[in-house]
Amino acid sequence: MDMGDVPGWVGAGLGLAAFAVSLVSVKHSRRSAEASATSADAAQASVVEARRSSDAAERSAHVAEATLADQRREAAERRAAEEEANRPRAALRIEHRNKAVWELVNSGTADAVNVRCVDGADAMDEWPSGLTVEAGNVYRFMMAGSMEAPIPSVIRVVWDGQDDPVRLRVPPRFG
Repeated sequence: MDMGDVPGWVGAGLGLAAFAVSLVSVKHSRRSAEASATSADAAQASVVEARRSSDAAERSAHVAEATLADQRREAAERRAAEEEANRPRAALRIEHRNKAVWELVNSGTADAVNVRCVDGADAMDEWPSGLTVEAGNVYRFMMAGSMEAPIPSVIRVVWDGQDDPVRLRVPPRFG
């Protein structure tokens, strides 16, 4: 190539310029590739974090469901216990009236139906079959002790709805 060949020099300059542009382009494409790789890594990390967050949310939802179920069960048990506590009940006790007269007193809020003496004391008159002592009422009976049949210190009774014998303390007799 001759120094006076202008088109050759222009072509060489353009080639040199194209080479410089391609170097800059290669540099930018490396940066772009690195940025893409960093972006892909960040996206991958984001997916992992999203999965962890999803798993944690799911565990939290299960815990919340279990807690809610426990609260509902406890509330139901509490309601049942309150209903049981507020349920009308018979509350029997024995009082001495005078001499050989005693009283079976129902101070409860429910009737004691079909009251039966479990250990029939010899000193005691037999109670009628199907004895009912209404709430707030009294059943009078006779009980006189002797050397052979002393007045018991406790009388055990049952009634409908109360299958386990209830021990009623017989108070001391005065007069």
